[in-house]
Amino acid sequence: MPTPIKMPALSPTMEEGTLARWLVKVGDKVSSGDIMAEIETDKATMEFEAVDEGTIVSIDVSEGSEGVKVGTIIATLAGEDEDVAEGAEAAPAPAKSEEQPAPEAAPAPAATPAPAAAATPAPSPSGDRIIASPLAKRIAEQKGIDLAEVTGSGPNGRIVKADVEDTQAGAPAGVAAAPSPAAAASVPSLKIPDFGIPFEAVKHNNIRKTIARRLTEAKQTIPHIYLTLDVRLDALLKLRGELNAALESQGIKLSVNDLLIKGLAKALMQVPSCNVSFAGDELRKYSRADISVAVAAPSGLITPIIVDAGSKSISAISTEMKELAGKARDGKLQPHEYQGGTASLSNLGMFGIKQFDAVINPPQAMILAVGAGEKRPAVVDGALSVATVMSATGSFDHRAIDGADGAQLMQAFQHIVENPLGLVA
Repeated sequence: MPTPIKMPALSPTMEEGTLARWLVKVGDKVSSGDIMAEIETDKATMEFEAVDEGTIVSIDVSEGSEGVKVGTIIATLAGEDEDVAEGAEAAPAPAKSEEQPAPEAAPAPAATPAPAAAATPAPSPSGDRIIASPLAKRIAEQKGIDLAEVTGSGPNGRIVKADVEDTQAGAPAGVAAAPSPAAAASVPSLKIPDFGIPFEAVKHNNIRKTIARRLTEAKQTIPHIYLTLDVRLDALLKLRGELNAALESQGIKLSVNDLLIKGLAKALMQVPSCNVSFAGDELRKYSRADISVAVAAPSGLITPIIVDAGSKSISAISTEMKELAGKARDGKLQPHEYQGGTASLSNLGMFGIKQFDAVINPPQAMILAVGAGEKRPAVVDGALSVATVMSATGSFDHRAIDGADGAQLMQAFQHIVENPLGLVA
């Protein structure tokens, strides 16, 4: 019996993906662990490995197909002891790509809402367990929605994000809620006149779509408060030079960003009221500082995470950050390497940017934006002198963090950077 190969869920939030590239063809033999395809999720382009041995007898979804639902059969594999010809005959018909035009239909009259009784809750193998994605469960909890009354549109009746977002709290199953302003704003279709200007239309990939949706939701739903102060870098730059001289024989070269990651993590541990997330009717207080670091990749912005950065040495942070940044640019990050984090750091100083306000990366409650270090007049020990100064701006979720707490975090960060020996203690 041939084995169907289905579109995998490569991250907890993945509901569909783009089959970017096939690395095998019909007739190829594969072994467990062989890379079969590259799949573009809502976060990154990831490699899909074979889990069984056998021969590819059919490829049912062509490369480049977008919107392929998780669980869709994308290929068929015949086992070692199976006849390849028979496997090919038993293989399902190729799945129709969403890019293929649908047959034209005559205009239909306005539909009337179906009665609520017609909708059925998501089925489950046990008969009483609700099958829903983790994201759908979280949204349902926040909106006060009973998942037993929601109709699942995912594979095998699985309840997905869209099902919950389209349901009002307390509404009967199958009754869709009116689109919220955030949902309406996330619709990608915009009719913009070209005004006769020559242009090239570049289709968004899944990652860019996700960035656009998440940033729109963040600005519409999170009340941002911005706090900016200046930080003298001279002592930090001197320490960095000394450390790099000591670590040269190990092939390690610390960047200013490596020290700032450590500095933010230590500041969060000193001001734990800012190391939090707003979660509806509760506030989550984290016991360690996991720092998400913004990295510009060809497919879009992504934030790999330095886990427990406060307890790691600067050299360990530097080595890990270089590895993660490389994987991010190659689209090879694994979900656990970019999902999570308790706060973020975004550094545009290498581009000469003096100061900027960053958008919070939900569900986190703060992000620190740092600009370039530049020579400025400064008062040091009561005397006017020239110092290397960097502007740092913290963006805080005002639902979770008060202005005074945010100010304490910024002061703690400033003190740590200006007195950097604590970074190596």
